[in-house]
This record gives sequence, C-alpha cells and structure tokens, in this order.
Amino acid sequence: MNKYLAVFLLLLTEHSMAGGVFSGFPSKINPDEKYIIYSHGLIVEGSDTRPLHPKFGAYEFDLIKDALVIGDEFNVIAEHRPKNTEIIPYARKLASWVKALVSAGVEPSNITLVGFSRGGELTAYASSELDELNINTVLLATCWSGSVQSNPTVAFGGNFLSVYETTDEALSCKEIAKKSRRLVSFKEISISTGKEHGAFFKPLEEWVVPVRQWIESKAVNKPLQRTSR
Repeated sequence: MNKYLAVFLLLLTEHSMAGGVFSGFPSKINPDEKYIIYSHGLIVEGSDTRPLHPKFGAYEFDLIKDALVIGDEFNVIAEHRPKNTEIIPYARKLASWVKALVSAGVEPSNITLVGFSRGGELTAYASSELDELNINTVLLATCWSGSVQSNPTVAFGGNFLSVYETTDEALSCKEIAKKSRRLVSFKEISISTGKEHGAFFKPLEEWVVPVRQWIESKAVNKPLQRTSR
C-alpha cells in the first residue's frame, strides 16, 4: 500500500468523517463549526481533478481534501478552479468566503486558509486582505525566490504556519512573517521526503499530520449559551 494512502486510512479511522467536504461555499453555515478552505496547485486547474505530472505523478486532490477533515466539527471547502484562473479576482473570492463565514458567526480562529504552490499564492493574497480578522493561514511550498514573499502588499494577521520541503525550490516564508505586523503567531516546519514539489501532491503523513495538529490547536470552542430561569 502506498504511504500516502496508508496515512489517509489511518486518519480516517482515528477521526470521524462527519465533517463536510464542499466543492464550493456551503449553502448553510453552522457558526459553532470550523472551516478549512484549501486551494490546490496550478496543475489541477482545468477539467481533471487528478492530473498527472511527468515527474511527480498524480495530484491526489480528492484524497487531500478528505485528509484535511479533522473530526466532526471541521468542514473543508475546496473548489476545483477553472483553467487560467486570474490570481487577484480569485483571491478576493476566497477573502469574501472568509468574510461570509465571520458574518455568519464563525469565530475567526476557527477559519483556516490553506494553499499549496499557486493555491498558496492565492491564499497569501486573500489572507492579506483579512489581516484584521485574526484567522489562520497555512502556506505549503509557496515561497519561491521573488514570489509572494517579496510583494509588499502581502502581510498576515492571526496565526501563520509555513511548511516546505527541503529538496524543493520553494523554501522558507520567514520574510512574510517579518513584515506581518498584525501577526499573532508564526511557525515554520521543514520536511525532507526527497520528493521536491511533489511532496504536496499527495496527503503524506510528513505534512498532513502537523498541519492538522496546528489547525486544531488554534481552533476554539464557543462557550455554551446559558438561558436564565
């Protein structure tokens, strides 16, 4: 059995899969639940949700979505973007989803934007529009030389997690953290699978487990509302 499939099955048995996986913004929002918005890499844009890369193999978009569900209180929103999606308009779309969640009563700390590569770029721009909300942002293999990290408009609030593969060209996102004056916390994790950018094409244990643990650690449960008698 492939390693990434084994870890997915392990996570499936450890946690209830009652949390929803949505291909777009949900029609109904539960303010007591948590929401993860995942943005995939560039190769997935188009008609194929499982495209093949000549070097890294299949991009397991569906398995990644399912692997990010944490128990029955977390929902994953992961839209399959059309080919040639424009960066800024789509980033604003992601930001509008977050604002809609907050307007519906979801705690900002229970909202996490997660993005890989081009999806990380979209996530970075969206999160920068939301720096006053104190949401959570996770960038996976996003910070290339001369990429979003050097853009002066990119700065986060809330909590920020960066994960990169040591054999990849996309490495540390510390420069974003340095210029993010509203940032509450920053954590960076390096993994060494030898799979370069392809490490994030599949739900490998090396990155899925720490990302799930970090998201769960930032989430809060609303206090129960007591009625007077």
